[in-house]
Amino acid sequence: MAALLACPECGAELRAHDRALRCDTRHSFDIARQGYVGLLTGASTKMTGDTADMLDARAAFLSAGHFAPVAAAVARAFGATSTGVQASPACAILEVGAGTGYYLGEVLSAVPQARGIALDVSKPAARRAARAHPRMASVLADAWRGLPIRDNSLAGVLSVFAPRNPAEVARVLAPSGRFVVVTPTARHLNELVGPLDMVRVDPDKERRLAGSLAGAFTRTDHTLVEFPMKLSRHDVTNVIAMGPSAFHGTPTDDPRIAALPDTTEVTASVDVSVYTPAP
Repeated sequence: MAALLACPECGAELRAHDRALRCDTRHSFDIARQGYVGLLTGASTKMTGDTADMLDARAAFLSAGHFAPVAAAVARAFGATSTGVQASPACAILEVGAGTGYYLGEVLSAVPQARGIALDVSKPAARRAARAHPRMASVLADAWRGLPIRDNSLAGVLSVFAPRNPAEVARVLAPSGRFVVVTPTARHLNELVGPLDMVRVDPDKERRLAGSLAGAFTRTDHTLVEFPMKLSRHDVTNVIAMGPSAFHGTPTDDPRIAALPDTTEVTASVDVSVYTPAP
C-alpha cells in the first residue's frame, strides 16, 4: 500500500522502511504502534475531527446494523454483486473522512480484489480504522491540505457524510475511476431532528454538491436509499452523539430522549451518487 502514498512534503513516492515510510528526499513518517501512519504535517489543522466518544457512539450504532442498507448500496456503487464477486482487476479505494472505517470495510469485504486506504484527520479515527479490515491501511492526514496519494493511482474514492476536496480527488483518481458520494437528504432522521432540535440537513445540499464537482466530474449514477429503522432510546442517544449534533446540537442527556417511547421508528434517507472524471 505504501507505493500508492505520496510524501506530503515533496510529493515523492513513499517506501516502507522498518516502522516508518520514507521518500528519496529523506522525509520520514512513523507508523504508530496502533497501525496507522501519520502524514499530517505543518501547523495544526483547523479541521475538527471526530472525538473518541463520537467514534464509540458511531461504532455502536453501525455495529447494530442500522445503516447496513447504506453500506450495501455503497458496495454496489463500486461494482460488487450480490455474491461479492467483482470482475474488475485488483484496485485501490480511498475513503476520505473514514471515521471508524465501517463503509470502506464493507466495500472491501464485498470486493475481494480491492485494497483500501482510510484517511481521517482524527487520531482516534485513524487508530480505529487501522484495525477495521485486514486489507485496509490507515492514514492520518488533512484532506484539505492535499491528499497524500500519487496521481491517477486509485480506482475509487469514497466520501460518506464527510467533507470533500474535489480537485484532489480528481488528481488521485485514475481516468476510469469512480467517486462515490453519500449525502443525507432532508428526510434523514426527520422524526428526531425536529423534536430533539438536531442539526438539520441543508436543503440546498444537493445543488451545492453538484456545483462543487461541476467541470471535474460527471454524475453517472444516483440511488436514493430510504428505509425505516426501529431505534431504542440507546440507539437515539448514539445517533445524536456520533454526528454534528454532538458538537453544536442536542446533548445526549437531553430529557426529551428519556421521554421517547421504548422504540421509535426513524427514517434513514441518503443519496448515493457515482461520479466519474470528466473527459
